[in-house]
Amino acid sequence: MMTMRTYLFMAILFFSGWFAIGTNAQEVSVTITTDEGYSNPPIIEKMQYNLSQVLSEINRAQKENRPLNTVGLALEPFARESLTMLWANVHFYCDDTEVVERCWVFDDGKEYMVSHIPLIIKVQGEDFGNGTYQEAVVDFDQQGQIKDFRFSLGAVGESLKNCGTVAKAERQIKILSYCERFRTAYNQKDINFLRQIFSDDALIITGSAVSVKSGENRYDNKVKVTYKKQDKQEYLANLQRAFARNKWIDVKFSQIGDNGEQGGCPGITQSQINPNMYGVRLRQEWKSTNYSDTGYIFLLWDFADEDNPVIHVRTWQPEWVGGVQQQPDDAISTLGAFDL
Repeated sequence: MMTMRTYLFMAILFFSGWFAIGTNAQEVSVTITTDEGYSNPPIIEKMQYNLSQVLSEINRAQKENRPLNTVGLALEPFARESLTMLWANVHFYCDDTEVVERCWVFDDGKEYMVSHIPLIIKVQGEDFGNGTYQEAVVDFDQQGQIKDFRFSLGAVGESLKNCGTVAKAERQIKILSYCERFRTAYNQKDINFLRQIFSDDALIITGSAVSVKSGENRYDNKVKVTYKKQDKQEYLANLQRAFARNKWIDVKFSQIGDNGEQGGCPGITQSQINPNMYGVRLRQEWKSTNYSDTGYIFLLWDFADEDNPVIHVRTWQPEWVGGVQQQPDDAISTLGAFDL
């Protein structure tokens, strides 16, 4: 026969277990991975912790159907406002208790970006849209603070494996004609055309090869690719300076074939998520008085307006790194890399 003390002890165990399930079930742990050439455990740990705290608060707020409590979260003012505005329109939660995602490192650690964060939409008082899968993108500063929290353009599972559908021949011709106009604008230094062709929210990512000393012996130096992210205004401002420095800039594009370079994604593909979106991978040669390079360029075109298409994303990576020829990196040169 159980004594009162036994009943009390069992009750404490039961309620403790229930409380743990009720709270820990919403907690989200985050693991961030980086390229092999980058190592900064303290900043990575900060980003993991800060993103974990935000996702966990999102889950608690969604479950309790209340406003987000952003007090104490490592959110810069813009990110706080962005997240609050999203929450005012629709609630969502992270269905994964463990999130493992790759981090893009820009400007040797001045800025970081983590994408493909899985979310489930939970519309208040509506059936439409409930359960929709959506991915988020988070930007961090060099202290690991969250600079921005936004929804991605679209979302598909295993997105980096998604090349898209090979575009029809007629569409390929039209896209290539716009690519030629785009290329010619660099030759002509036509900054006004470039201002029109890039969308206001355009993302520009540029990779460059840099030497990294791996030991005391200078011959032990290795070469890695670092990435720099710019918005439309930054990119155009830098481009104008390049135009001013060089009397002539010779830019040439060559197509990447239907089978990619080495069996990768084809050169021109149509999004399976948004049929107005097309990804174009090209080999670019840039020659000018002060600088020359060869690399792979990826353009994300939006043909929602047939007569006025715009570019949402432009990425570039070097073809040669440390004397070794590279192939286009699917992580920044496919529709799937941008959730399309």
